[in-house]
Amino acid sequence: MDIFIMYLKVFLTGGIICSIGQILIDKTKLTPARILVIFVTLGTILTAIGIYGPIVEFGGAGATVPISGFGYCLANGVIKEVDAIGFLGIFIGGVKATAAGIASAVVFGFLASLIAKPSIK
Repeated sequence: MDIFIMYLKVFLTGGIICSIGQILIDKTKLTPARILVIFVTLGTILTAIGIYGPIVEFGGAGATVPISGFGYCLANGVIKEVDAIGFLGIFIGGVKATAAGIASAVVFGFLASLIAKPSIK
């Protein structure tokens, strides 16, 4: 596959997802936190019904890097663990699949808090 076409697909996929978020910020009274929850939930639901997988196959990192990709990863982890160990996989799969990302967010958030000088506005 031509690398330019691959990058174009990634850029367009991520751009569309981020544009939807920006439209929600500009045109609704939804807070950024609620929009994040909507994206994670939609990523999970779309994965469960088989829609987000083809989007990831088409757009690669353009679909997995935005926060909706976190929902995709959660849902895939649950599906794999349920297939492997049964009902208990519902509780284990999501955390197991996203552990590295969650740990990274905590560690780098902590390091940023040591460097930054926060102030109340």
